[in-house]
Amino acid sequence: MGSLELAFLGLIVLLVLLIVRVPVAIAMLAVGITGYITLSGIDPLLAYMKTAAFWQFASYDFTVIPMFLLMGEFAARSGLSRSLFAATNVFLGHRRGGVAMAAVGGCGAFGAICGSSLATAGTMARVAIPELERYRYSGSLATGALAAGGTLGILIPPSVALIIYAIAVQANIVQMFQAALIPGILGLVGYLVAIFIWVRVSPESGPVGERASSKERIQALIETWPTISLFLIVIGGIYFGIFDPTEGAAVGAFGAGILAYWKGGLDGKSLSSCIKNTAKTTGMIFLILLGAGFLNIFFALTGVAGQLSELAQASSLSPYLILILFLLAYLILGCLMDSLAMIFLTIPIFWPIMSGLDFGMPEADLKMWFGVVTLIVVEAGLITPPVGINVLIINNHAPNVPMRDIFRGVMPFLLTGVVRVGLLILVPPLTLYLPHLLS
Repeated sequence: MGSLELAFLGLIVLLVLLIVRVPVAIAMLAVGITGYITLSGIDPLLAYMKTAAFWQFASYDFTVIPMFLLMGEFAARSGLSRSLFAATNVFLGHRRGGVAMAAVGGCGAFGAICGSSLATAGTMARVAIPELERYRYSGSLATGALAAGGTLGILIPPSVALIIYAIAVQANIVQMFQAALIPGILGLVGYLVAIFIWVRVSPESGPVGERASSKERIQALIETWPTISLFLIVIGGIYFGIFDPTEGAAVGAFGAGILAYWKGGLDGKSLSSCIKNTAKTTGMIFLILLGAGFLNIFFALTGVAGQLSELAQASSLSPYLILILFLLAYLILGCLMDSLAMIFLTIPIFWPIMSGLDFGMPEADLKMWFGVVTLIVVEAGLITPPVGINVLIINNHAPNVPMRDIFRGVMPFLLTGVVRVGLLILVPPLTLYLPHLLS
């Protein structure tokens, strides 16, 4: 069996393991180690394993991950989600579909602090679902809006997925954050437009809420100033070079911790819980990273990435058609694994192919553009049938809404995602304008 055939066999075995729900990191390690031994023997593998883990993680860039995770843990304890939802609700709730719009707006704002789609969906669901049920919103609209709104956390900076992608392709993390901001805002606007159209077609799905007084609106804005200040300090400081991403993450974690303590959501017990949760999530990410490292070494030994890159360049296929095929692969993989695992698995194979194609832009711009477009499709995988991790989270908070109704509810939001991807592919400056402006 040739090396190329062995690589494809390894990929098939990996997918089978994922289908039978073997943990992603274990599946990657099993396939990577077995493939390495098959091609090079056990002695080279043991020599590689002596230092693999150390060199894999002894990078300053990786220190940003636990800091942003801790920031998200503190944000979840601080009650920021409730104040953000309340602030958007007093301005939008009196309009038809306004409470659902407020839920999506709250997701976008909380995602900008939390940086995690799953945490955003779960936290905002606890806050918004009781209010949506009180106004008798349809189950599909209420749950679909929250499941889709949660996906904004993967793209609006700061985002752990953006950091992982930037490290994988050796891109500038700050520039990736800059490139993702406008597409993230477009996603938020697209979701609001989807709700606006939905309640015009089906008015009974999103009843009108109560109109807030001017005093209530001012009070709600006052309560959000800590959140807004924290976001501006962290992201503004990173964007304008006041501190690097790791320093910004540390400042954000410290600020979120102070807010959580001030709001009464952080004591000795909850602080310990936040640190433990951060350590668990960091360990999970690093174990996946280690598994991806062994898998990528196996693929590198087979030379599959180079051969596929040469094949793509020699083919008569348009670079944009190849890009679309990659994006379709992400939608399929979204049914089997989470966003970080997809990035770890695919980028070492997809990026060498993309970098060898002519998209009419420098490599640094291509990294940003491809990364943002990829993450939008990856976030769509979080709400795509038949799995949709965000849908499962929302269903846990709204068990009275059948899964089929939730999936029906996310369809309009998936459609806006398709429009956004098409727009970013056709108009790359939407992604590249801000990094160029601030460079």
